[in-house]
Amino acid sequence: VQLQASGGGLVQAGGSLRLSCTASGNIFSIDSMGWYRQTPGKQRELVATITSDGFSFYGDSVKGRFTISRDNAKSTVYLQMNSLKPEDTAVYYCNADRVGFGVKLKYEYDLWGQGTLVTVSS
Repeated sequence: VQLQASGGGLVQAGGSLRLSCTASGNIFSIDSMGWYRQTPGKQRELVATITSDGFSFYGDSVKGRFTISRDNAKSTVYLQMNSLKPEDTAVYYCNADRVGFGVKLKYEYDLWGQGTLVTVSS
């Protein structure tokens, strides 16, 4: 099972970006999916999470600007980022917890994608 993130890039302040992260590997369920971000010298910070039934939670710094969503059939989580600020610049990592996969109904916990860089210029 692996997570593949995409959608990062360079954008001007006030602009928008959409991140995507897809889990692959004969998956039949994923409990929680989310996005975290990290800048050099700082701890990884929660951006947003969403459960399989659509309950979402946001970090205080992104409330009202970012929207998390997911497509369970595609095992994909999205992060729509609007009104971006220079302080949103970071490597964004996707996360998936309690991922059910395979014909033997196994589970993987706390999986991380490779990270995608978001740079917001002022």
